[in-house]
Amino acid sequence: MIQQREKVVVTTAIALWLCCSSIALAQRQESSSNASPNPLEITTPDPLLPRLNQPLSPQERQSLAAALDQLNVQAQAQLAAGNSIGAFEIWNRELRLRRALGALAEVQALGRVGAIAWSENETTQVQIITRRLQAIQQQAQSQPTVDLTLLRSLGYAYRQVRSPQQAIEVYNQILALERQAQNTVAADNTLRTIAELHLSWFDYSQAAKSYEELRNLANTRGDAFGGSRSDHRVSEVTYLQQLAYIYDRARQYQQAITVKQRLADLYLNEAQFTQVPALRLAIASDYQALGQIQQAFENYQEAYASAWSLQQYARAGDALRRLIVLYRSQGQVAEALQTSQILLEADNKAANFYGLMNTYDQIGQIHLQNGDENAALTAFEQGLAIAQQLQYQQPYFTQQIQQIQQQLAQ
Repeated sequence: MIQQREKVVVTTAIALWLCCSSIALAQRQESSSNASPNPLEITTPDPLLPRLNQPLSPQERQSLAAALDQLNVQAQAQLAAGNSIGAFEIWNRELRLRRALGALAEVQALGRVGAIAWSENETTQVQIITRRLQAIQQQAQSQPTVDLTLLRSLGYAYRQVRSPQQAIEVYNQILALERQAQNTVAADNTLRTIAELHLSWFDYSQAAKSYEELRNLANTRGDAFGGSRSDHRVSEVTYLQQLAYIYDRARQYQQAITVKQRLADLYLNEAQFTQVPALRLAIASDYQALGQIQQAFENYQEAYASAWSLQQYARAGDALRRLIVLYRSQGQVAEALQTSQILLEADNKAANFYGLMNTYDQIGQIHLQNGDENAALTAFEQGLAIAQQLQYQQPYFTQQIQQIQQQLAQ
């Protein structure tokens, strides 16, 4: 009896499992059959292009292009009205039909719509467009003759859909072709585009490599062509500025120093003296980051001296402040106090009253560390006078003064 019941239970369980499995399989098949097709691969005849896979006459091409431009206008209107689904349905129809006008027209439209999709956070649409661009790229590269215009359009379209790796791949191919054709101007422009792409996507090592190459090219041509030497110097300065930014961001201090030193030399040679103090300040900071203290001291001092001679008193003040911090970190208290007195003068000349107040505070703190309460008291009182004028930090200076007075009274 018990065995019969067990058989019934097992048989029922198997039947239920088979039933559930059949239902699940049917649901998966139904789901698969109902999956949305790629909207760019729909082959249903369209009223705007009833004759598929047949060449168009010039008049038909013109009429179709005008009709597709109108679809673009309609899609933009739908998007502006808040109907993004309807807008991209229209755009997808436009993109399907653009194929009839050739690869170049299609790529340009794909890039335009892709940029909109990216800005609207339409991730699926961006992926669909990117896949279509890749298909066109593969087809173009399989041809015996490469269409440079199409490749350039593909590179730009990849940038529009934020696909940097694909864009760089295309631009590298373009660069090779332009150099093969000895088209120097076009090759330089393409290399600049590659450098900008690397930089915009924070690939600092590759960006630096591209800008170093551009800089070397500018140097070589500047030496070879005397008549255009100044233009190449301007280009070199531009590339050096970009390299300085890249090496700063990448914290590659030694490379940054080399680039900034070259920039400083160029500015001095071109008598652009006003540019030098900021560079000296940056070089000093790089040396400090590397732990090369003596070189940091020398460059901070040069930054201060050059800024002062140019009456850039705010810049001179920046250099002096960093010098003071460095002196204190090395235990050179006397030098820190001496430099603080020069900083007071720089702050006065720059009308930097907040800086002046902070400098008096710093002098007071140094005197306190030295155990010279009277000198500290004088510095804090001078700081308080400025704080009262600014109506800022009066309680702080008052507290410092009261604490010292209490210590002196004991």
